[in-house]
Parts: sequence; C-alpha cells; structure tokens
Amino acid sequence: MCNLDQLQMLVLAAELGSFSACARRLGKVQSAISQGIAHLEADLAMTLFDRSTRKPTLTRDGERIYQCAKAILQQTTELEKTAAAIHAKEEALIRIAVDKAIQVPRFYDVLARFAHEFPHTQIELLTLASTDIVKQLIAHRLDLGVMFADLSFCRDVALCYIGSLDFHAVCHPDYPLASMTQISDSDLLPYRQMVLRGEYGNYGGYGEELAHFTSLSSRTWWCNNFESMLTLVEKKLGWAYLPVTLTTDALTQRRLQAIDVSFDHKTWNLPVDLITQKGANHGPAMRWLTTELKELLS
Repeated sequence: MCNLDQLQMLVLAAELGSFSACARRLGKVQSAISQGIAHLEADLAMTLFDRSTRKPTLTRDGERIYQCAKAILQQTTELEKTAAAIHAKEEALIRIAVDKAIQVPRFYDVLARFAHEFPHTQIELLTLASTDIVKQLIAHRLDLGVMFADLSFCRDVALCYIGSLDFHAVCHPDYPLASMTQISDSDLLPYRQMVLRGEYGNYGGYGEELAHFTSLSSRTWWCNNFESMLTLVEKKLGWAYLPVTLTTDALTQRRLQAIDVSFDHKTWNLPVDLITQKGANHGPAMRWLTTELKELLS
C-alpha cells in the first residue's frame, strides 16, 4: 500500500510541476520519482498524472488524491512536532486567570510570543476579579493568576510582586461630586460607591472584597469586574476608584472626571502579584510564561 515517501513525491511533483524538480528537491534521481509515483498509482489502481503533455499534470482523480495526500503529510508533520513537544516536557494546557484591569496591551504581546515559542501548548484564559483568582488557584482550576495583591497573605500559593497600577477616584462630570473640592471621607458617605467584589466567597454567601477596595460610602453597589463599574459610573449612578488602564480615554473624552479627594496626596496605586501553585513542578512553557509576565508592568 502507499507510504509517506510516495505521498510526498506526489505532492511535490504536483506543486513543482515536474518529476525532475521533485527529484532535485528530495535529492533523488528522476527515475526514483517516476517509479515511486508509478507504484502509488498501482497501489491505488488509478492514474494520477496525465503524462501526454511536456509536463505531467494531475488528472481529476489525481487532484482528489493530491488534496488527501497533502492533508496526511501536514498531519504527519504536526504529529512529529507534538511528539517532540512531549519529549521536551512542554505542558499540554496552561490555565490562566487575569484581572481585566491588568490585561494591558503588553499582556497580549506576551501571549503572541508564547504562541510562537510553544505552538503545541494550549492556553485557557479567564477574566476573573482579583478577589476570585486565589480561590480558583487553590481549587486547582488554574495554573497561574495575575491579580491585585491581597493584603491578607495566602500561604497556599506562591506569589511574586510584579509591579503596580495607578487608580483614580472618578465620577461623571454631571455627578454632584464633580463640582466639589478637597472632598473628605465623610463627604463621600451619602454618595453611592461602586466597589469590586468577587463572585465567590465565604461570608453569608457573598463574595469578598480586597482590603484595598473597601467601601467608603453608606450606599454601595458591588460588581465583580471594573468594566461594569465603569459603565455604572458613566451612567451617573455613583463614583468609584478605577484603574488608569480603563479610565484614560473616558477622562480625555470628558465621559469621566477625576474627583478631588483630600486624602489622596499622590496617585493611588495598587500592587500586582503573579501567583502559581505552591510547590508545582513547572515545565518549559510555564517557566517561559512566568518569566515574561514578571516584566508585564516594567
């Protein structure tokens, strides 16, 4: 029956336009190519090339076999590369969760380079609130997380500080706080605040807040992502601390206005941690990814 060498001869002869060109590409004599294709035709009981012209051309049956042969050769190449990746101990799948506010353009550049370096390792990317990432990692639903640091240090994960992101207190330009100056924490009490809170938690069935995001208002709405908070603020429903990665355009376009709070003498910024399974034995793909992500906010 046909073999891979014969299928390669068929594909190259069809694509290069002659048996002689195929022979040169494969480093063989032309008679070996002619014999190999003749044996393939005999095995398949059909004529693959019309040899009545100066250059052999595929018959109608040959066109169909050529497409199948090309697919088989591509699958064979993929099989060999996958086997090489397995021998190199490259992971089959890496599950990542990243807070939406930390998904800066450079993050996707890292993933693009990863795809080139490790084409046979799959990525499962989740967008989760920072408050939920540690729980999912401890439950072994994730391999890696990038999140705003939790002040309550968790000893069940390995963490690495990788930088920080700036936050602004913002509201809509028509919201009452926009016209006030030197706003104190007591001034904020009557105004609705949007606060980040995770979906999963242990307190009365509600998710948890990070210590950084505790409410300053007596009227609070919670969201599990910053984009929802941004939309609510733009709808004049309250105010919030939001990351500069999400507010820059809105501030420029006057869809948002920074609030003049008296207790923020400098731009408020939050530390960002990269967390992984404690004691996990990482393969080359995971080691490459963690190394690159450590420079994400540099």
